Amino acid sequence: FAVDGRGVLINKKEKKLRYAPRSLSGNYTIPDSVTSIDNYAFANCDSLTSITIPDSVTSIEKGAFANCDFLTSITIPDSVTSIENSAFEHCDSLTSITIPDSVTSIGDRAFSWCTSLTSITIPSSVTSIGDEAFCGCRKLTSITIPSSVTSIGKKAFLGCSSLMSITIPSRFTDYDVKKWAVPSNCKVIRK
Repeated sequence: FAVDGRGVLINKKEKKLRYAPRSLSGNYTIPDSVTSIDNYAFANCDSLTSITIPDSVTSIEKGAFANCDFLTSITIPDSVTSIENSAFEHCDSLTSITIPDSVTSIGDRAFSWCTSLTSITIPSSVTSIGDEAFCGCRKLTSITIPSSVTSIGKKAFLGCSSLMSITIPSRFTDYDVKKWAVPSNCKVIRK
């Protein structure tokens, strides 16, 4: 193990960032030696405002950034292939996010209760979106689901009260839209 100057613990053999102290604040750049961010590694770092993830990282694991209340910006590099369950859950200050073309799956509750999130870009590499993935994203106004997506979990858009339009592949039915808990006044566009 190695501990950097800010108290972040890294398993050198596994190249995994294991733990960040809850007192971590401001900006943080993950070292280039890291390939994965462990379960809940940055969870509850409420003073963290931005994070830089290097191209060496391939996975953002369960709850990695959950409850980072003041995290406003994050860039996910093209090396990341999956965003696991609850990865960014309750990141209340996160306003927008672009998911890179390398990502194939978005886990359950990955962005749930990101209450300031107004826009998200989902690339055509994504094939699955988990249960409650965007639940409680109250400021999200529109979303486009690419044709590559074959499954969207239950309640994916529950509580997205500002969602005015959703563009979905034509194979999805009205039953699917209901299952996702899309608001009744939201315009559903099939392509």
